[in-house]
Amino acid sequence: MKKSLTPIVMGMGLLGLNSPLMAEEPIKLGVLEDQSGDFAVATIGKVRAIQLAAEEINEAGGIAGRPLELVIYDTQSDNTRYQEFMRRVLQRDQVDAVFAGFSSASREAYRPIVSQFDGFAFYNNQYEGGVCDANMVVTGAVPEQQFSTLLPWMMENYGGRVYTIAADYNFGQISAEWVREIVEEQGGEMVGEEFIPLGVSQFSQTIQNIQRAQPDFIVTLLVGTAQSSYYEQAMSANLRTPMASSVNVGQGYEHLRFTPPSLANMYVTTNYIEEVDTPESREFVERFRAMFPDEPYINQEAANSYIALHLYKEMVERADGETDRETLREIIAEGDVCFDGPSGRVCLDPRSQHMSHTIYLARVEEDHSISFPHVWEDVEPYWLGDNGCDLTQDNPATQYTPSNPPPGD
Repeated sequence: MKKSLTPIVMGMGLLGLNSPLMAEEPIKLGVLEDQSGDFAVATIGKVRAIQLAAEEINEAGGIAGRPLELVIYDTQSDNTRYQEFMRRVLQRDQVDAVFAGFSSASREAYRPIVSQFDGFAFYNNQYEGGVCDANMVVTGAVPEQQFSTLLPWMMENYGGRVYTIAADYNFGQISAEWVREIVEEQGGEMVGEEFIPLGVSQFSQTIQNIQRAQPDFIVTLLVGTAQSSYYEQAMSANLRTPMASSVNVGQGYEHLRFTPPSLANMYVTTNYIEEVDTPESREFVERFRAMFPDEPYINQEAANSYIALHLYKEMVERADGETDRETLREIIAEGDVCFDGPSGRVCLDPRSQHMSHTIYLARVEEDHSISFPHVWEDVEPYWLGDNGCDLTQDNPATQYTPSNPPPGD
């Protein structure tokens, strides 16, 4: 895919030439996402979802009478690009808000820059949780929404002996810490835990280790193109142990890309995938396909990005078109910034600036079709707020973990 070092600007062209909005100052939004490189499969849809939301909003008259203008950069799955482009959109392009980042490493690379320039950024990925930062709004699912639902269900249905294989960086390490804590709280046992560098694509030793440990199920927290090769190698080795994940299927639609039955008997907790069969989801998929007919799959991160822009619209409209961060944070602090979207009704928690979700348990069948054996409705992002993160009172701009929680009241 062609790499872009210059922004793609869109927005005004979505309006009719005679629109009265042409006279209004546009709201400029930066979009920094990986349209090439290791994570592109999961993230191109995020850009398109934001383009869809921007078109819908502009066609309806913009936000408080102001049209949207998108400034889009391809970050190329490179953390230094995130830093470079974040400085560029905040300093040179003077955007009002930024929608940015796939991996947790990319988010942590750009987050200090957002704070430095007092920007306002939306991170629209599921992640390992713990970011308490007033400059950030997080719309992706977090461990208390994905692991606190998934792991007890798996343990009840398959047993308590658990083996984790995870990507060896902050996402995998902190997520594995969550898994360990919840499994032990539920009376289970960790029988193995491995952290795999991102570039590793050969898993014969890991598969042998799992076969020796004989877990009841495996938690897979593998990401990126290279690590995806695990599943077909495990199938070739006839490793058919049930799997649980917070990332597969919902991000990289591996159930469509990989040969069946390599993902059979995998369970994933996700706040959205395009197989969700509700009127709201079907309508969203239809609009998305009408604008982007060649998009191979609509994942949870695309839905979260679409929702994020509509939440931003809600905030700015209630602020009568003002976009400065403190004004919008006062709107969030009112506790009722919500949107009825493709995944159901979602609302922003004012203490953590994270989002509530309906969580779907997706099961991959032998032919890689999807079923939903369970749904948890309206799961709050409670962990940060209950442990002392309160952005209505202060701004630590810190990421916490189960072993390093907020200091409390």
